[in-house]
Amino acid sequence: MKKAMIIGGHGKIALLLAPLLRDAGWDVSGVIRSAAQIDDVAAAGATPVVHDVASSSVDQLAALVAGQDAVIWSAGAGGGSAERTYAVDRDAAIRSMDAAEKAGVGRYVMVSYLGARTDHGVPPGDSFFAYAEAKAAADTHLRAMGLAWTILGPGALTSDEATGTVTTTVDPARRNTSRANVALVAAAVLDRPDTVRRTIEFTDGDTSVEQALNA
Repeated sequence: MKKAMIIGGHGKIALLLAPLLRDAGWDVSGVIRSAAQIDDVAAAGATPVVHDVASSSVDQLAALVAGQDAVIWSAGAGGGSAERTYAVDRDAAIRSMDAAEKAGVGRYVMVSYLGARTDHGVPPGDSFFAYAEAKAAADTHLRAMGLAWTILGPGALTSDEATGTVTTTVDPARRNTSRANVALVAAAVLDRPDTVRRTIEFTDGDTSVEQALNA
């Protein structure tokens, strides 16, 4: 049975993704910071693993992900201080990539956001600036690696139900993306070699996930 580890296993996307992967035949584990989150992760069908990735070295993270067939980064500082944002969304994410490569994991899926890039255009005084900078740095690092990576760029996240339909044709007037649809896309790309080394930006739309990934 293939093994997938979701880093940020208690996040809203991760808790929706875990049962999808389990039902698809994956052995799923979810990395969490607190033992208080164990029950929620287990209820979603993943094996809880308590580990603070933000304070871990590359070697420690390599030991954590060893034996996995895929790593999905779905962690984030959650709008905390800029210092915390850089520590998690940039530094810990980059160390997890280096760790995956060192451990021979190969497949790596990054949950980023629509518009993530070095020329993101967010002004330094904006509260979103640290996140935009952190994600740009992490995505850039991943693209330079030999991992079989996929970067997902969903639009503004909502708690709407899954529709199973998205679009990769970005419309400025239609930028919302349900977390449930993000989970569907994340689950779909894992088994699709044609999504390797692709950055896939998407929002909710009218095309099935499979057809949208063909585009």
